[in-house]
Amino acid sequence: MTVVHPISRAWITTGGTGAQNYDEFADDAEITAIIEANPHSALAIEMPHRAPGAVGRSFLDSLPDAAARLDEEKAAGGYSPAEQVVVLYRISAPGTPAAFGLWAMVDTAQISTSADEPGLVIRNEDVFIAKVRERVALAERLKTLLSPVLLLQTGKGDELHAALHAATEAAGPPAATDQDQSGRTHAIWIVPAGQLQDDLTALAGGGELVVADGNHRSLAAQTGNLPRFLAVVTTPASVAIQPYNRLVAELPVENLVAQLTAAGARVEELSRPADIPTKGTIHLYAHSTSYAVTLPAAGASAVENLDHALVERVLLRDALGLDPGDKRISYVGGDYSAEWLRGEVDAGRAELAVLIAPVTVDDFVAVNLARQKLPRKSTWFTPKARGGLVLAQLD
Repeated sequence: MTVVHPISRAWITTGGTGAQNYDEFADDAEITAIIEANPHSALAIEMPHRAPGAVGRSFLDSLPDAAARLDEEKAAGGYSPAEQVVVLYRISAPGTPAAFGLWAMVDTAQISTSADEPGLVIRNEDVFIAKVRERVALAERLKTLLSPVLLLQTGKGDELHAALHAATEAAGPPAATDQDQSGRTHAIWIVPAGQLQDDLTALAGGGELVVADGNHRSLAAQTGNLPRFLAVVTTPASVAIQPYNRLVAELPVENLVAQLTAAGARVEELSRPADIPTKGTIHLYAHSTSYAVTLPAAGASAVENLDHALVERVLLRDALGLDPGDKRISYVGGDYSAEWLRGEVDAGRAELAVLIAPVTVDDFVAVNLARQKLPRKSTWFTPKARGGLVLAQLD
């Protein structure tokens, strides 16, 4: 039996509710600005404490607002109900190949986080437990999931890609479209019960599914005792891995070079601006100065010596004395350029920019096949599934 299932009670956008996921932002002020510009965005429901007028209140105290907004959007026709459906998904932009996916529900019991834990859904990154608790509280209050876990089908990826491509070509006009901040068009088509639905769910569940985006959301499904979670099952041909960088604020870095050297790093001042480096070296930017840094190996396994792991242990912990969950660290995805990161330091909003080469696909696959965990915030997959397009009601 497949581990991928139709959505029993779905709410499908009629337009205007699409949103970046809650964890795609480098600055909370961006969330407030987006909600202010588009109050119908699902982001206002996902992050109610960042909505205009609510800033300063806690997430938990703002949950009644989230529930009220969801009810209002449904009543106003922002979403239409559907039962026992899966949803075709295509993300396209001029000059680039289209990405495909399938919105569906996936068995939570299939999540595996180690080699000795059975399951077809592989979660591969450490998480911040506070974020997980927020996702659990939101689901419990709304009885609805608004953003999906992005799963990579590794067993039948090519077959699924071809089937989704063919199905979207034959489906006619989409049920709805939405455009993201990068100009990509997100289109969805509803697939009711029938042979096509059966064929697509069988392919989507036909091999190991790796969490490409949504480690917190998948753990929230486990923590919240949800039997199934909302997912977009996509294909290796549909995604790429971009850099995932860091900013450090409110921390003196005058002695940065000495601190790194004491931690065993090799530091070289650069004559050019810090940029995304090649694997094995990180770039730092502080006080208008750029550095190339080689961090010392910290373990025997491949995952222990990934650049992101070395940054977490050698730079943040040993040199700067920071826990990875410290609020002074911002995790900045690949949508933000090296120039933007340097600009944050120059503007005084951060003291240090840390630029890291993206995890390679080979490393990502190797870590997952070994059922090991990547460091927090290591992989920024693009394009990302957009929240607020397909909702799953839990009651």
